[in-house]
Amino acid sequence: VMQTLRTHGLAPSSHFVGKTRHAASPIAAGKGELQVWRDAKAIFSAKLEDLHQVWDSVSWKICQRRDNPACADAEHAAAGAPTDPGLHVHLTFDPAQSVRAELVEAPSLNLTRPKVAILREQGVNSHTEMAYAFDTAGFEAYDVHMTDLQTGRAQLQDYKGVVACGGFSYGDTLGAGIGWARSITFNAVLADQFKAFFGREDTFGLGVCNGCQMFAELADIIPGAQDWPRFTTNQSERFEARLSQVEVLDSPSIFLQGMAGSRLPIAVAHGEGFANFAYRGDKVKAIAAMRFVGNDGQATEAYPANPNGSPGGLTAVTTADGRFTALMPHPERVFRNIQMSWTDLAATGGPEAFSPWMRMWRNARQWVG
Repeated sequence: VMQTLRTHGLAPSSHFVGKTRHAASPIAAGKGELQVWRDAKAIFSAKLEDLHQVWDSVSWKICQRRDNPACADAEHAAAGAPTDPGLHVHLTFDPAQSVRAELVEAPSLNLTRPKVAILREQGVNSHTEMAYAFDTAGFEAYDVHMTDLQTGRAQLQDYKGVVACGGFSYGDTLGAGIGWARSITFNAVLADQFKAFFGREDTFGLGVCNGCQMFAELADIIPGAQDWPRFTTNQSERFEARLSQVEVLDSPSIFLQGMAGSRLPIAVAHGEGFANFAYRGDKVKAIAAMRFVGNDGQATEAYPANPNGSPGGLTAVTTADGRFTALMPHPERVFRNIQMSWTDLAATGGPEAFSPWMRMWRNARQWVG
């Protein structure tokens, strides 16, 4: 930059006004301060933590009045905490393993592209990203609106997988995901069709966000899902749109095989993600597949690291055979590193690479065989 300025004769008017101090551990080295110097004298100095608190104070006071005051206080207290290590990526698998490599190892995967129905309803979104991810992993994704099933233009028996995407079905007027599920359970033909699909041993399903809530409402007809909770209003009493840290748990989920123990950021965008076992399900028997963790890597119920307050950080459930998985975060919105607002590029292969979340769809393709 300075060379360009010199080339244009602007060097006398150009000055460095600040620099960052690099250290292996800024906190331990006594850093974490903003200092302003003039003529070799320090004329201003303040801890970054204090500046964060001042900067956040107006938002904090608004949230205290608008949302859950306890959550507002918790988020404000965490703003600029000097001991917070920040988001991180810890992987237990190699994200660089490509679909092409997997196809070489299993040539039969080249021969067919299993059909997967990307379900839509009024207000649902993220279906385009979801279809792209499945297509990239070796599936043939079909856009299937609920009216296609209701009128008989499409039949679930023709598909290997079914996916309920995120969004705001019916504008969430009937409860997030609940109205969508009721359009099935209150329709005898659709109820039988979904029950038959879920009952086949060669099928799989994925529900994300609004689709997670929809799947949870269909738990009675999904084999092995009887202990799933209902997902209700976040404890913060607000819509949460964040990049949150999660840990993949050891579970039977076909989507998460080989990923257990990994911790990495993921997009969340939901207003009703609290796993509420008071309505239905069994907290002890439900098979957890993913949970929110703090930046220290430990499971948490503390806000805002856990954006909805679910017990134990629970944010994904699966069935005993792993064929059906419902999760609140949005992996389809961050299946490329460039979609992340932050990620560890050294650990994940660079900005143009697929993110580690792409492994979910590759796992599903390998499971189908």
